Amino acid sequence: MSNRTLLLAAALLAVAGCRQAPQVDEDGFPTVNRPVAPIVSDRFSTEDARDRLGEAEAVMALAGIEPGMRVADIGAGEGYYTVRLSPAVGPEGRVVAQDIQPTVRDALAQRVQREGLDNVAVRLGEPDDPKLPHASFDRIFLVHMYHEVTEPYQFLWNLRQGLKRDGLIVVVDADRPVKRHGMPPARLDCEFGALGLERVDMSQLEGGDAYFATFKIAAELPVPTAIEPCD
Repeated sequence: MSNRTLLLAAALLAVAGCRQAPQVDEDGFPTVNRPVAPIVSDRFSTEDARDRLGEAEAVMALAGIEPGMRVADIGAGEGYYTVRLSPAVGPEGRVVAQDIQPTVRDALAQRVQREGLDNVAVRLGEPDDPKLPHASFDRIFLVHMYHEVTEPYQFLWNLRQGLKRDGLIVVVDADRPVKRHGMPPARLDCEFGALGLERVDMSQLEGGDAYFATFKIAAELPVPTAIEPCD
């Protein structure tokens, strides 16, 4: 081997040695290297304003919601989608509404009881685990909340396991920086892709910079240590 080849090999090894291994949390999941938006309120906007734009109807139509489906509303807040998904899936369907704040969960449970939504169950989740039963849901909704998830790789790893093999994760977010309570679509694709989730479609919603996107299971679930984080 020539001296030039040896020098080149040494240089490549030096560069490789300078690359830092991904930072991981105590459970072995990569930590996120982007901003995380703070939870400022359980209310994204007034329900009347959202209804005037036809938001829920448009999103549910794009998501293909049908009677008899099992649907999860993660980060449900005051229940804007929860109370509209309930009649959409009908008495044979099921809606699980989840939030990580006990006071919000309790308020939503009271609303569900007050409105007599017998096909809705309200649950308390954790920031990195929505606590969904395995392979149970046709659709999982993440509406204006993914940018607030502090441990996205662990969150998606747990979330994905609640999805049926032919189910879809429905994301509604804004095409703006995370610090401004948005999620750029390219970043969304990257983080979901790291968990073997592939985007099916994307469309712009009327009345602002919000978009609708769906993701399906496209690869086997990686073990936590094999997840490749986004740059």
